[in-house]
Amino acid sequence: MSVKETAAGIAAAVAAGRLTASASVEAALARIAAIDPGVNAFTDVTAERARARAAEIDAGLAAGKAPGPLTGVPFAVKNLFDVAGLATRAGSKINRERAPSPRDGALVRRLEEAGAVLVGALNMGEYAYDFTGENAHDGPSRNPHDRERMTGGSSGGSGAAVAAGLVPLTLGSDTNGSIRVPSAFCGTFGLKPTFGRLSRAGSFPFVASFDHLGPLARSVADLGLAYDAMQGEDPDDPWQAPRPVEPVTDALAQGATGLRIAVAGGYFARGGEPDCFAAVARAAEALGASRRIEIPEAARARAAAFIITAAEAAGLHLDRLRERPGDYDPAVRDRLIAGTTIPAAWVHRTQRFRSWYRARVLALFDEVDVILAPCTPCRALRIGQATMELDGVTVPARPNIGVFTQPISFIGLPVVAVPVRVGDGLPLAVQVIAAPWREDLALRVAGALEAAGVGAAPVAE
Repeated sequence: MSVKETAAGIAAAVAAGRLTASASVEAALARIAAIDPGVNAFTDVTAERARARAAEIDAGLAAGKAPGPLTGVPFAVKNLFDVAGLATRAGSKINRERAPSPRDGALVRRLEEAGAVLVGALNMGEYAYDFTGENAHDGPSRNPHDRERMTGGSSGGSGAAVAAGLVPLTLGSDTNGSIRVPSAFCGTFGLKPTFGRLSRAGSFPFVASFDHLGPLARSVADLGLAYDAMQGEDPDDPWQAPRPVEPVTDALAQGATGLRIAVAGGYFARGGEPDCFAAVARAAEALGASRRIEIPEAARARAAAFIITAAEAAGLHLDRLRERPGDYDPAVRDRLIAGTTIPAAWVHRTQRFRSWYRARVLALFDEVDVILAPCTPCRALRIGQATMELDGVTVPARPNIGVFTQPISFIGLPVVAVPVRVGDGLPLAVQVIAAPWREDLALRVAGALEAAGVGAAPVAE
C-alpha cells in the first residue's frame, strides 16, 4: 500500500482483489512504527486487534462476502473516543486510570461495519480544551511538514496521522475548531458536520452544546465515504437530531455547478496573516465567486463562545478540579477554574445572543448556498510559542488560533476545511461553510476545489 493512497483507493483495491486487508493493515502498522516516534500522533496502537479484524475481512471476502465502502482501510481515532479494551483518556492524566471501555464508541463501530480497520488511538490536547496539539502528559503532536511546529488542536494527532501518511482516515472532535485547525496546520481535509448530525455516544464530552465529531482525510471523497458510513440515528445519543440518512458520495460529482458562493468579509477579512486571506481569494477565483457577504456580529459570537465553553466545561470538571487540581495541565486547569467564576446572568445573556445570532446567520443562506472564510489566522506556529503578531499587535497564541472557527461552530454549521497552498510555506486552509444539514453542498464545493488543483492534501515528505 502506498502511503499516498486514499481510503477510497485502498477500499477499491481490496474489493478488486489487488490488495488484502491484512496487507493494508500491515503497511499502516509498519509506517506507524517507523514514522510516529518523531511525530507523536498515536498514544495507543491496537495492532493485535487490527490484524485479527483484517484477517476476518479477508476470510469473508474469500467466502464471497460483499465488500463495504471502506473495506480494508486503516483508521485511527482521537483518544476521546471509546475503544474496547482501552481507557478513554481524553488527553488527560486522570482519565487513564479509568477502567478500559467495554465497547467501541458509536462512530468507531459504524466505520468498522463499513469495513474499516481501527489501528489505534491518537494524541490530543487535554480534555479537548486546546488549539495547539500540545499535551502536557503525552507530549506534543508534531507537524509532519515541520516537526518543530504545532499540529493545531485539539485533534492534533488526528491531523498529524493523516498528513504523515500513517493512515488515510482519522476521527476527531470539533468544539471551537478542533478538526478545522489541525486540518489547516497539517494540510488535510476535515469535516465538521452540523451539530447533532452524527452520534456522539461513546465519546468523552467537552462542551455538550458545541461538541461535534467528524473525519479528517486526504481527499474529499474519503470524507464523503466516512461521513456516509457514520450517519444514522442513535438512541444512545440524546443530543443527536432525528434526521434521516442523507448520503453525499454520489452528489460530489456535481461539483460547484449552480451553487451561489460568497466570500465572508468584515471580521473574516482582517486579523490574520496576508496569506490566510490569499488562500481564500485563490479558492474564490477558482470557483468564480466574486460576491462578498458580511456575517453579522462575528466578534461578539466568538466572545460568547468563550463564555459558554468555559462555563459548561467547568461544570463538567468541577469535582475533578476540587479533588485533583494538580493532575491537570496548568493551562487547562486555570481556564476551567476561571469558568467556575462566570456569573449565571452572563451565560443566560450569551445564550439569548446565540439564538439571535443563529437566526441572523441562517438568513444569509436565503441569498447564498456556501460561504468561504479563512480557517486560521496564521500558519502552524512553533511548538511552545506563547504569542503571535496579528495586524501589528502581539496577542496570546493559544486562544487566537481559533479566531475564525469559533463564530461558526458556535451555531453548529457544517464546514469542510480545505487545504489550499499559497506560496511555498506551510499549509493553510479555507473554511467552506453551508447551512445546517447541507454537508452535501460544502463537500461539493470542497470537491470542486480539489478537482481544480486548488485544494490538496499531499503526504508530508
